[in-house]
Amino acid sequence: MKKKLGLIVNPIAGIGGRVGLKGSDGKDILKKAIALKGKSESSSRTIQALERILKLREEIELITYPHQMGEEEARIAGFCPRVIGQIKRNETTAGDTQKAAQEMLNLGTDLLFFTGGDGTARDIYLAIGSRMPVIGIPAGVKIHSAVYATSPKNAGNLAYLYLKENTKKIQIGEAEVMDIDEEAFRNNRLSAKLYGYLKVPYEKNLLQGGKTGSSPSEDSETEAVASEVINLMQKDYLYIIGSGTTIQPIMKKLGLANTLLGVDAIYNFKLIGSDLNENQILTLMKGKKTKIIVTIVGGQGYIFGRGNQQISSKVIKKVGKENILVVGTTNKIISLGNKSLLVDTGEEKVNQMLSGYIKVITGINERMLIKIDY
Repeated sequence: MKKKLGLIVNPIAGIGGRVGLKGSDGKDILKKAIALKGKSESSSRTIQALERILKLREEIELITYPHQMGEEEARIAGFCPRVIGQIKRNETTAGDTQKAAQEMLNLGTDLLFFTGGDGTARDIYLAIGSRMPVIGIPAGVKIHSAVYATSPKNAGNLAYLYLKENTKKIQIGEAEVMDIDEEAFRNNRLSAKLYGYLKVPYEKNLLQGGKTGSSPSEDSETEAVASEVINLMQKDYLYIIGSGTTIQPIMKKLGLANTLLGVDAIYNFKLIGSDLNENQILTLMKGKKTKIIVTIVGGQGYIFGRGNQQISSKVIKKVGKENILVVGTTNKIISLGNKSLLVDTGEEKVNQMLSGYIKVITGINERMLIKIDY
């Protein structure tokens, strides 16, 4: 008997990322994202994941919802899906996601693939709880939930392992479903809530894990990191300043306002842009030598692709790997174990360009050489 793979795509996931809106929850924010020409990457990311399991096409039954909730992506990837349910094209809701998950559970689906961010994971959890194994394909702006693979390709790799191998060989664990208050997030406050746990197949280095924050004991380290970065800063360079608590002391020492959860810009030690989107960054870069300063997402290891999509693949290509400064505390690095740093820019060539080793600034005259993977 063929194994059943369910597929649910949130077609607007990530639409607010590059335009600096820090999410896409709510009709007003969605309208604003569209007005700013925001684009969702959920379709292309779903196709990337499905291509990894295409060789199983004759061995599995792919069940999905109509149009942009999975049918279109499945057909583009080379599958002939079984399409269930009904939706209004271009008017999908959280309720559609929940209904789709419930219907797939009732059909005895062996594994559920879903594409989105934390809001989508929350909707899946509310619909099915821990009654069916799932794998998240990352496409959202904020991805704190541990149910997502490290990248679309690894979502496909993990699904292939689970569907191809005897499922008893792949360990099933519980992964956190987290979501944040987007309104608070837009006002520079991080308020996260644990909704519950979803069942996920576990394979080392394929799932991203949960996000962890900095601890007060790291304050002295972040101060040292800030001093070192300021010593390295040069005149007549534009500095694109990423988000995060490890970055914040840099701005504080310079006496500049800081968007903790956004992207700012400094030129000749003066703030020339706050809470920037991709287009604003590209405009500021014109005619200027540019460097990027980013930190590591605690517990996950990302330096690009999680919460800083404004620093897009287009921006990164123009700046070049040699002009990227990565900062981090030793505690944050040690907490990753032996895992590499991660990038998920949405563009394979840029991911490849960033891969390899990079020096991470961990204090005054202190560096750690760490590998970047994708």
